[in-house]
Amino acid sequence: MQKTSSRLLALLSLLQARRDWPGTLLAERLDISARTVRRDVDRLRELGYPIVAFKGPDGGYRLDAGSELPPLLFDDEQAVALAIALQIATTTGAGIEEAAARALTTVRQVMPSRLRNRIDAIQVSVAERAASQPNPQVDSTVLLALSAAVHAGMVLRFDYSPASPDAPPRRVEPHHVVAWGGRWYLVAWDLDRAEWRTFRADRITPRTPTGPRFVPRELPGGDVAAFVNSRFRGGDSEWPCRGEVILELPATAVTPFVDDGVVENLGPNRCRVVLGSWSWVGLAASIGRFDADIEVIDPQELKNAFANLARRYARATAQ
Repeated sequence: MQKTSSRLLALLSLLQARRDWPGTLLAERLDISARTVRRDVDRLRELGYPIVAFKGPDGGYRLDAGSELPPLLFDDEQAVALAIALQIATTTGAGIEEAAARALTTVRQVMPSRLRNRIDAIQVSVAERAASQPNPQVDSTVLLALSAAVHAGMVLRFDYSPASPDAPPRRVEPHHVVAWGGRWYLVAWDLDRAEWRTFRADRITPRTPTGPRFVPRELPGGDVAAFVNSRFRGGDSEWPCRGEVILELPATAVTPFVDDGVVENLGPNRCRVVLGSWSWVGLAASIGRFDADIEVIDPQELKNAFANLARRYARATAQ
């Protein structure tokens, strides 16, 4: 049987996972008797957790909101998730940065040294707001391994998919773990290619052990957010082609899909959009995806791009 402290933590985690828990199901999940469940519930109540019992054929327990904040208990996975979330919150610009930093400090102080070392290894940066569309999830153990290598300043080896099964592992000097456009990336110096690279974290499978320590190189520009943004925009802080149009759509229908563009509401079903892309034809095609009437405001190159696309589409339909 688990120790009382471990069992209380497991019970609390279950009570937080869903609203109502039948007592028999709790006993089954924890592999204890119904009597032990009642005793553990009483112990949590003494700690300040407002657990109420409900009657019925499947009588059980519910964790309700209380008037005071009770002591907080986290398992290892919850602590890792909390550390990542609080670090992101310190850079959101939502007015909670100072509170998030204080919360992270408070959580760290009460953690055992084993867990505190894991949390200290998590160093993430946020380069831009998350994308509106779902993106591949990254295993928290991968984020932890990447962050630990960054924190320790040790060469990292990993397999990167998609790649040939016979491909040798990548060898990099990891510098930052970054959230950009709803995805996680590793910013690192590629030792084999002798250049700065960004790697999608969901495609990384870390190898152990890590390599030797290294002296961190200076990141171009010195700012990780500016560096990542420039990489995804072709090496410049601005798109090479930027145009302005009016779409016959409400601004609320357009805003979630323009990422770094600008949308101005002009009425119930009309908005002005300023957007950038790699090329004028690429920009025209990107705007055309909204499936709405378009008025090109500026520049002439964008109008020419729409004309080129119109001719291509007309030939495609004639074939």
